Amino acid sequence: MTEQAGAALLRVAERQVPVPAHLSPEARAVLSVPVPAGSPQYPAAGDLDAWRRHVSAGDGMIARLLASRPIPDGCEITELGADNALGYEITPPGWNEDDRRVYLDMHGGALIMGGGLVCRTMATGLAIMLNARVVTVDYRMPPDHQYPAALDDCLVFYQALLSEHAPEQIVVGGASAGGNLAAAMILRARDEGLPLPAAAVLLSPELERLDLTESGDSFQANRGLDTTLRDGLMPVNRLYAGEESLDDPYLSPLFGDFAQGFPPTLLTAGTRDLFLSNAVRMHRGLRAADIAAELHVLEAAPHGAFGGSSPEEAAINREVRLFCERAWSGTLA
Repeated sequence: MTEQAGAALLRVAERQVPVPAHLSPEARAVLSVPVPAGSPQYPAAGDLDAWRRHVSAGDGMIARLLASRPIPDGCEITELGADNALGYEITPPGWNEDDRRVYLDMHGGALIMGGGLVCRTMATGLAIMLNARVVTVDYRMPPDHQYPAALDDCLVFYQALLSEHAPEQIVVGGASAGGNLAAAMILRARDEGLPLPAAAVLLSPELERLDLTESGDSFQANRGLDTTLRDGLMPVNRLYAGEESLDDPYLSPLFGDFAQGFPPTLLTAGTRDLFLSNAVRMHRGLRAADIAAELHVLEAAPHGAFGGSSPEEAAINREVRLFCERAWSGTLA
């Protein structure tokens, strides 16, 4: 940990943190995996070939984790293109073409991974969970495409949906880094005079990348507790941002002016998530602007929760589904 000049410091003795016994076996198994020592190693900022290898290795790891999730019978995937931006439409089994509900999804992956097959697979699970049509953006990413390429692609697809749907039929969401892009895209769409969607769903932060400056308390307090993230992602944040300042609201939506408008929002996080603070601060920022906002914090969960198959995550998925159903029906408070 780097000590900031002039900052007040709380010295905490080395301690052992038990895995809570009241969690499900699935959650306890995840939390029992030791956190690797030391900080992750990233390529040098200007070594684009090394970054490409780093991204390829990360995508390969994610793809192996998702390999056990076959596409259910009756689930259809269609490749979409809009103004040179790439995306996919996923419809669940039994989907009715008269159903006008649509969820615009921005995939996770630290803003540098998660495209292609990974993007489609994750969105398929989302379409099944929501029993609704999902359009997911396979946005351009570093090292070959820095900000604002990804945000541009997300906005293109939102504009395309607005040409076919009333805004109250659209929910915009993202998991992990996708939460950053979902929130940033809503701010930019608003600033460009576009109507707001029915709601925003910011899942399992690295949505906590809502603050790319990594200034929140949990970046220090949860360091070493998060079994998914050993450290912050500052080298990746800077690669994504290029020459732009990380406190720009389109890069760190936490610094946006919500009083100018933002849709009802659901946020999730975990008590051991390295990025917990950003969800808390985003929630408080929205409520200070009188925006309807729900914050669901999962007990003992690290970043990304427990791998997708725990009862704890099933309960959160139910909250997300009910929130989206209320958004589409126009009954959100």
